[in-house]
Amino acid sequence: MKVMPTSLPGVLLIQPRVFSDPRGFFMETWQAHRYQLEGIPGRFVQDNYSCSTRGVLRGLHYQLKHPQGKLVYVLQGEVFDVAVDIRQGSPTFGHWTSAVLSGKNHHQLYIPAGFAHGFCVLSETAHFLYKCTDFYEPGDEYGLRWDDPSLGINWPLSAPQLSEKDGQYPTLDSVAQEYLPVAEDLR
Repeated sequence: MKVMPTSLPGVLLIQPRVFSDPRGFFMETWQAHRYQLEGIPGRFVQDNYSCSTRGVLRGLHYQLKHPQGKLVYVLQGEVFDVAVDIRQGSPTFGHWTSAVLSGKNHHQLYIPAGFAHGFCVLSETAHFLYKCTDFYEPGDEYGLRWDDPSLGINWPLSAPQLSEKDGQYPTLDSVAQEYLPVAEDLR
């Protein structure tokens, strides 16, 4: 596998080895020892699977008391995936990075705890999987506006389909400090 840093420290783009022949292909989507050697923690406690249609945007989500690192990838379809550094005191606070993940390129993105995460669907449908380092806690769910002008994310769509909750999240500038992670608390 090939692991490449992104513009945000800790966010990694992973290109797993894919073994193809006329019958199809085989690849490892997770192998604890190999991924740990690349700096990706091996303690995943929950897997999530989402299926969405073209134009759906999910995010930008995070948990505060139970921060989740995520290893994300697409089984079928294509998404534009985004990570935003929301760690107070981080030199890249408010910066974002993105990757196109698809069932054809087999790329994965590792997003450490302390980052907000979201994606939008570019294909007719997308089957999206993610491994999490902590459990989902409904009372600990927070988010940021997908179109926050201070973030300036270059989403490849202008009028996404949003959940009611995702459409009501605040901008990063308006979130009280106690609702954002602190960089040194996540080490």
